[in-house]
Amino acid sequence: QDKPQFSGQPETSMPVEFLTDAQKKHYGQFAGELSPVELAQYFHMDDKDRSLIDKRRGDHNRLGFALQLGTVRCLGTFLLNPIDIPSGSIDFVAGQINIMKRDCLPYYLERKQTRHAHRLEIQREYVYHDFNDPPWRFRLSRMLYARAWMSAESPSLLFDIAALWLIENKVLLPGATTLERLISRIRERSALRLWRKLACLPDGAQKAALHKL
Repeated sequence: QDKPQFSGQPETSMPVEFLTDAQKKHYGQFAGELSPVELAQYFHMDDKDRSLIDKRRGDHNRLGFALQLGTVRCLGTFLLNPIDIPSGSIDFVAGQINIMKRDCLPYYLERKQTRHAHRLEIQREYVYHDFNDPPWRFRLSRMLYARAWMSAESPSLLFDIAALWLIENKVLLPGATTLERLISRIRERSALRLWRKLACLPDGAQKAALHKL
């Protein structure tokens, strides 16, 4: 009965900053060139991918759409600048869709409406969920609470675990501070539950003895 129930909505709580500089820098961003295994995993374009890519007009739109698709698979989010990705990834994708000159890519930045429409289409076709869409925040909260209760994992480790869980479940990453506050709140709940349980252990005589300390 003392286990908190998760509504999936934030409660009033002072945010606690615990992210390392590396986590802040790399969250939802590329940390450098991808390995061949990572390129094959996230940026390989299969028949379905190429069918959707080929519906775009112009090489810049085809390449831009493909890069956004690979990016969300790899990072779990879309970038504000969708072409700000490692050059090796661009070359890998361009070769698969028969684009010989990647200098067309900057033209993809000219129409924000097109980039946004591509994101929505990718999200719809590949079933990516928004973080606040039920029941994803709730499920993440339950998973994090279970880990916080059963182990002594640091908040920064829980942050990495949460980000990986979101990517694996195709839930678009929220802002780093949103996830940071959620984890801090969950750890507070877990700690409060522990203290309540510990407070119930002493009997009357033990409580009286403790008060005399």
